[in-house]
Amino acid sequence: MIQPLLRDLEFLMDVETAVTERDVFHVWWLGQSGFLLYWKGAFALLDPYLSDSLTNKYAGTDKPHVRMTELVIAPSQLGFIQVITASHQHTDHLDPETLRPLVNESFDVTLICPEACRRLAFERSGLPNEKIAGLDAGESFQAGPFLFEAIPAAHEALDRDASGKHLYLGFLITFGPFTVYHSGDTVRYDGMEQWLGKRRIDLALLPINGRNPERRVAGNLSGREAAQLAHDNAIACVIPCHYEMFEFNTASPEEFEVECQRLNQPYNVLRAGERWTSPKRSIPKPPSA
Repeated sequence: MIQPLLRDLEFLMDVETAVTERDVFHVWWLGQSGFLLYWKGAFALLDPYLSDSLTNKYAGTDKPHVRMTELVIAPSQLGFIQVITASHQHTDHLDPETLRPLVNESFDVTLICPEACRRLAFERSGLPNEKIAGLDAGESFQAGPFLFEAIPAAHEALDRDASGKHLYLGFLITFGPFTVYHSGDTVRYDGMEQWLGKRRIDLALLPINGRNPERRVAGNLSGREAAQLAHDNAIACVIPCHYEMFEFNTASPEEFEVECQRLNQPYNVLRAGERWTSPKRSIPKPPSA
């Protein structure tokens, strides 16, 4: 099984060390589409899957979810989180066995999710309704220093519920002078550039596991497509995700790396438990009176 670069106490020690650095933000990959984001005293947890719930659920079936990478950190050790996202209802993004232990240890945490799956988020998280922020594409929510703007995601289509609300979302997360794009599960769709072109994106977190009908699950960007999407939208750096979690639904990052190099697209491939630190950017001063 793949071993994280850092896990358990070593991981928490790296988090403690990183928060002393000023004027930068930090991102740790937790496996699958899960990331920990830190900026100036605040932590956001993006689409965490920190359990074996799917491995246990599908054991003995014709679609086993055999785990490839050891767990980075138990959710009960992340009680310092202020906000969590769940980009859609699939369990590797909205996992009760991750959310409930985390909520039990947190003093005050908010969950941001599609309004279309608010009821399921309530059932799986154990949070009161007032601590769940349900969004649709074009809507936003402020959580501490983080402004979360919801944009559509196509997994593999731009599906909506009966009331017309998007089932799958990505999030543009703005804080200080920075913007991070966490796509959730998505493929490229018509009009995507209009959503992404609103501002400079410092970091994109994109899936690379691709689409294969034999897997019998909805697909995502391939490595080549993720690199091209980042390049076409002038994204300052891109980190791949959604691979090396389940044996039946993974991909090698090699295709992604080769395409980024061909396109001269800045990128970074992380190991589970590894940290990426942003370059410093100056914060614009307000105009003088």
